[in-house]
Amino acid sequence: MTEPIATRSKGQNAFLIFILGLLSTITPFSIDMYLPSFQAIANDLNTNVTRVSFSVSSYFLGYALGQILYGPFLDRYGRKRPLYLGLTIYLISTLVCAFAPTVEVLIGFRFIQALGGAAASVAATAMVRDFFPIKDGPKVFSLLMLILGVSPLLAPTVGSMMLMHFHWSAIFITLTAITFLILLVTAFFLPEGHTPDPSIRLQIAPVAKEFKAILSNQQFYTYTISSSFSFAGLFVYIAQSPAIFMNELHVSTRTYGLIFALLSVGVIGGSQVNLLLGKWFESRKVYKTALQMQIAVGFIFLVGASFRWYGLTGTIACLFAILACAGLTSPNATALSLAPFSKNLGSAASLQGFLRMGIGALLSAIAGLWPVPGSLPTAMVVMASTLIAYVILSSKRRS
Repeated sequence: MTEPIATRSKGQNAFLIFILGLLSTITPFSIDMYLPSFQAIANDLNTNVTRVSFSVSSYFLGYALGQILYGPFLDRYGRKRPLYLGLTIYLISTLVCAFAPTVEVLIGFRFIQALGGAAASVAATAMVRDFFPIKDGPKVFSLLMLILGVSPLLAPTVGSMMLMHFHWSAIFITLTAITFLILLVTAFFLPEGHTPDPSIRLQIAPVAKEFKAILSNQQFYTYTISSSFSFAGLFVYIAQSPAIFMNELHVSTRTYGLIFALLSVGVIGGSQVNLLLGKWFESRKVYKTALQMQIAVGFIFLVGASFRWYGLTGTIACLFAILACAGLTSPNATALSLAPFSKNLGSAASLQGFLRMGIGALLSAIAGLWPVPGSLPTAMVVMASTLIAYVILSSKRRS
């Protein structure tokens, strides 16, 4: 068990946040690092880039399912044992991806890889509430996003650099090594955080009843569903960015990695501005204002994409602003949605992650299937999802 909050030093709290941040980076690294290798994978496996892109969608789907599976186990058995299980599944499946003989095997084991990696994200989210008071939630989640931002800053660039010297399988081998090191740090330095609760039943009926009770909480429902739609723009961007920049705007693999890193500064910057805003404004106010900003930027992006006004610079500017808004909304919504829970916190965190990832995966798939090339499908889906997010939030405020 961890020490009481009052007895921990600032250094100890910072180290806890650092470890939770490392756990949170596993999935972003798994997605971002191999994006520049799509063409190399397609060439090696005798397929095309569009087919390879389904490995992103399969990861999103596996991650969404994994989120909802781990919650009851985290409450029943404590945080660390389910975490060890998930990371072991991740390590094995990542090695299989490295030596996948066909694109179908790659797509399938990316799904399994995500099922394992989901344990890290759910556990990290739940442990924020284990280790820190409710009032510190938005600040801690903003700090986690700062650590999380290392992934899109470094991963595509590292991936593209590795492709210059090694086979694409080296990317998955590197992911295996990184995650194994994170597993060791977790095992030796991360406290348990939650006493196992044998009263938690793992049968389908009681688990479903538990999720239904969590979803019936108005605060959880409002901020989870609303933020799932507002944050979906990030998933749509990730899935569609190779097509937008490499196919439509014809940038090189290396330049794409640099652009991806630049745009990630938007998410990081938004989350860090949130730290400052949290000193003067309530989380609810920041979240609402950020949504309004995202609607405005989304409209500008949609109009420009419809008339093909934007080249590389305009597209980057619009996406940067949209991702900055996501950096503002996410930490506030996450903290607000989990605030009502204590005993069933792991289940609440997993349900939140499932809904956010599931909605993001669905909308990114819609953008990918849209029979229109370029950035227009991304702009349309981002605009529509942000409007839905604001309607859900406004409906709660009127109730």
